[in-house]
Amino acid sequence: MTKSFLPYLSNNMITSQPIVSSQATDIQAIFDKQRRYAQQMALTTAAERIERIQRILRWTENHEAELMQAMHADFRKPAAEVLLGDLGALIYEIKHTCKNLKSWMKPKRVPTPLPLIGTTGQVWHEPKGNVLIISPWNYPFGLALKPLVTAISAGNVAIIKPSEMTPNVSRIINMMISELFSPEEVAVFEGDASVATQLLELPFNHIFFTGSPAVGKVVMTAAAKHLASVTLELGGKSPVIVDETANIQSAAEQIAWGKFFNNGQTCIAPDYLLVHESVKEPFMQAFRASVTKMYGAEGPTVAKSVDYCRIVNGRHFQRVRHLIDDAVQQGAQITLGGQTDESDNYIAPTVVENVTDTMAIMQEEIFGPVLPVVSYHDRDEALRAINSREKPLALYIQSKSRQNINYIMERTSAGDTVINDLMWQFGHMEIPFGGVNNSGIGKANGYFGFQEFSNQRGVIRRDFGTSKFIYPPYSDKIKKLISFLVKKL
Repeated sequence: MTKSFLPYLSNNMITSQPIVSSQATDIQAIFDKQRRYAQQMALTTAAERIERIQRILRWTENHEAELMQAMHADFRKPAAEVLLGDLGALIYEIKHTCKNLKSWMKPKRVPTPLPLIGTTGQVWHEPKGNVLIISPWNYPFGLALKPLVTAISAGNVAIIKPSEMTPNVSRIINMMISELFSPEEVAVFEGDASVATQLLELPFNHIFFTGSPAVGKVVMTAAAKHLASVTLELGGKSPVIVDETANIQSAAEQIAWGKFFNNGQTCIAPDYLLVHESVKEPFMQAFRASVTKMYGAEGPTVAKSVDYCRIVNGRHFQRVRHLIDDAVQQGAQITLGGQTDESDNYIAPTVVENVTDTMAIMQEEIFGPVLPVVSYHDRDEALRAINSREKPLALYIQSKSRQNINYIMERTSAGDTVINDLMWQFGHMEIPFGGVNNSGIGKANGYFGFQEFSNQRGVIRRDFGTSKFIYPPYSDKIKKLISFLVKKL
């Protein structure tokens, strides 16, 4: 396990100093404490769980400035994007959960099949128990605390492993949890990939991981050792289609915002653009104008913008720059941006055209401020481009044609789809958020997240009557009755 996990997570990472020691003995001790306490946590009422969740909300609101400073220190994230990307989604989750938790926790009555007349059926939601949350660096606060809120709402105890790539935020998470919870309820272990490996060796009941498909496979392998359930929030190459009927100005603004928000380091960011050839040129003009309006003209102006984030570290900077260089070497053209500054982990908003499927930029998730553009002649050509790849976490459609929208929806598969907008699926608490196959397993958001951290326990109770009329010995009369029950009712 150690050999397979470490290469994915350990390169060029900074290990912050933990408040809770990350030694294996301490991890085991906290895990054991939580396992003993899990039954008590499972018995908490809706009011008690809501009180715990509201602690998180109050602490977050009282430390907003420190959170913004920490994220700016880690990778120059603008305050507005901290509010939108990290705090907003967390606050929506908390408020929605507190409003609905009492209802979610109630046993749900289900219809009774005719052969089972005399019984009543219910579905109970019981906590899974000990859960592990491994959170990423791109939204380091929100994607650590949002799953925790859901885990607590379902009555679980939890250990969080935040990302060491954002050490300032990691320290804040650790400080927050140590102030708000006893270790037997919630604990944090900071550190590098070796800490994650130690945690994955433990028999958790459920693991919630946010990150790349490559590491997701490692997490799932570790979970399989203990037959633990998993939620994998992964990613992949999420396409955005701009068809011949789209509102060009609106589409250009939305895609520019969605692609360069957080410097493109968003799992649901549009990874590549499929634009109908008849509207490609007006779209590209509008897109360039939108980027200029948001961040300034090409060159030094964008680099000086306080609203433009940075690549998280040198390793990821080199990875994204390699994707650009590889594409250009194979004949692609940079038609916007392309400027880089290694000393600042800066890559300008970049558009790459004339790309082909042989290029790494069209094979790997970019996770950076680079938009490959592919023009298409008809919608089937666009669908072939999408369906030749793994199922994406998100599919975006820009179109005013209901026929085109339905045609695309019926012939593709994606975790979520947004039509004539971008990325709002993560903050919509009434729809499930998550991927499919390579882009993820399981769902989050509101009630869907509550279900994810719960075992849905079926309960049948006999209220009157009996079923002994089908007991052995199986006379001809009983066999006829069984046949009737099976085939006719």
